[in-house]
Amino acid sequence: MRLFDLRLIIAFLFGVYGVVLTVTGFAFTSTEDVDKAAGVNINLWAGLGMVVLSVAFAAWALLRPLAVPTDAGERD
Repeated sequence: MRLFDLRLIIAFLFGVYGVVLTVTGFAFTSTEDVDKAAGVNINLWAGLGMVVLSVAFAAWALLRPLAVPTDAGERD
């Protein structure tokens, strides 16, 4: 596993934003905000979706790591 694998960077960013939105949805959403969004706590659902996407990207990066070709220096 490589530290700068793009899948891990995407997973980290979606994870951070997802946690922030989930906390905002749980703790800081008023009934007025929910009424504006047609009765849906959009911060909560978007945050949970981002966390799920983050877990999917991290699992993809862990289960299918990048393969570095061993004969890369022998090309003509």
